[in-house]
Amino acid sequence: MGADGLPGTAEREDTGSTGNAGNAGDPAPPPGLVVLGHFDQPPGYGVNRPHGSASWLFTWTTAGRGRLWQGGAQTSAGAGDLVVLAPGVPHGYAVEPGARHWRFWWAHCQARPSWAAWLRPYDAGAGMYVVTSAPAGVHGRVGTAFRRMHADARWTGTEATPDASPPDGQVAVAHGSAARELALCALEEIVLLTTAAARPATPHPGLDARIRRARELIDADPGAPHTVRSLAGGVALSPSRFAHLFSRQLGQSPMRALREARLRHAARLLESTDLPVERVAAASGFVSPFHFNRAFRERYGAPPGAYRTMHGGSPG
Repeated sequence: MGADGLPGTAEREDTGSTGNAGNAGDPAPPPGLVVLGHFDQPPGYGVNRPHGSASWLFTWTTAGRGRLWQGGAQTSAGAGDLVVLAPGVPHGYAVEPGARHWRFWWAHCQARPSWAAWLRPYDAGAGMYVVTSAPAGVHGRVGTAFRRMHADARWTGTEATPDASPPDGQVAVAHGSAARELALCALEEIVLLTTAAARPATPHPGLDARIRRARELIDADPGAPHTVRSLAGGVALSPSRFAHLFSRQLGQSPMRALREARLRHAARLLESTDLPVERVAAASGFVSPFHFNRAFRERYGAPPGAYRTMHGGSPG
């Protein structure tokens, strides 16, 4: 889709609208485009869209505070918070009342299907996804990815890519297909970094450190050829002692836990990749595709191909 007339629309949408545009509300970029910018807004700034947007909206706060609402859901965003708004739902956002400013990145685009699985645990209702408390260690890399996204969106395809310098309020629009895909790759890195790091697993109260470590080994690489003996050796226990302690503390045998981890891994691959089902089975540690199909159907109530269709993945 072309971008004729977009610069004016983008400026009204994200460079100081007060949300007083009548019943129509504030405009949003047309669907199909990748549009982004970085702003530091003072008190009084706000955007209101009674009919929502035709594209997804991603915001990453770098300083100050903002307030975002969508349908009946709302949240306050501070530094290090990623808030994602799905299309088609009334929404708005503004500087948090009482805050001195709100500095944030924003990006409008069509989300890739694979992102749904990463965002799902952070569903706040009404198509709002709130990813809070990403570790400070990833903030710099997220900021770098946004700057790269801003530069890639401005690439013409024939010259050197622009420098990934601070954009100083400039709205970037990805006009070409290569620029659009590069920009989406940077945004995909941002979504993965924030959703993977923001919510660590809750430790099991009273869990033996060796059993916790064994479970981490399984979860980190469920497709590996783990055995009771190899897992026991990894935590310095005899196989019999390890199997007994694991079953007593977690309520299932090590091999049962491994099977569950492999099925979860397979489900994520089906949701987020277009790998053929046979390769998903092999990557998840299943030697027999027939056994994989039967186990997957028992666990998720549908064969792998049907599960992929229901959960937004691409057909293999």
